[in-house]
Amino acid sequence: MKVTPDTPGADDPGTGRRIGLDVGTVRIGVAVSDRNAKLATPVETVARETGLRDRDKGDIDRLLEIIEEYDAVEIVVGLPRDLKGHGSVSVKHAKEIAFRLNRRLTGAGKTIPVRMGDERLTTVAATTALRASGVSEKAGRKVIDQAAAVEILQSWLDARAAYNQELHP
Repeated sequence: MKVTPDTPGADDPGTGRRIGLDVGTVRIGVAVSDRNAKLATPVETVARETGLRDRDKGDIDRLLEIIEEYDAVEIVVGLPRDLKGHGSVSVKHAKEIAFRLNRRLTGAGKTIPVRMGDERLTTVAATTALRASGVSEKAGRKVIDQAAAVEILQSWLDARAAYNQELHP
C-alpha cells in the first residue's frame, strides 16, 4: 500500500524551531532546527520504551520535554517508505509515536502540528556521511539515529524553503 508523507509549507506555523524524529523499534533519533528553520542539528537519542499497546512511557515524556525545551513550533516524524513509496512495518511505529505526541500536546492545550516527513534513504545518507567523516561503525550506532533525524528534518526544511520561495520569489 502506498503511504504518502505530509507536504512542507501547507499550514506552516511560521518562524520557529522544528523537531525531527527518526522512530525505530529500539531508539528514537532527535534533531532540532535553528529558529529560522534553515539548519538541522542532532540533539540526542531517546531509548524507545513505549510499545504499540503500552501506555505512554518515559520515551514519550522525554520527547515532550525536548519539544518544550526548544519551544518547537512543528514536529516532523520520519515516515519509513521504500523507494516505490510503500510503507514498511516501521510505518506503524512512526505513526504511533506521532499520534501519541499529538494527543499529549493537544491535551496540554498546545497547537503544535505533528507531521509525517519523507524518510526514504535517510539512514543510508546518514551512515554514508558518518563513514565519510571517519566515525567507526561501532561508534556510529550511538549517533546514527540522530544523524537520520537530521536528514529527515533537513529534507523537510529544504522543501519548506523551496515552497516559501515559490510563494515569495
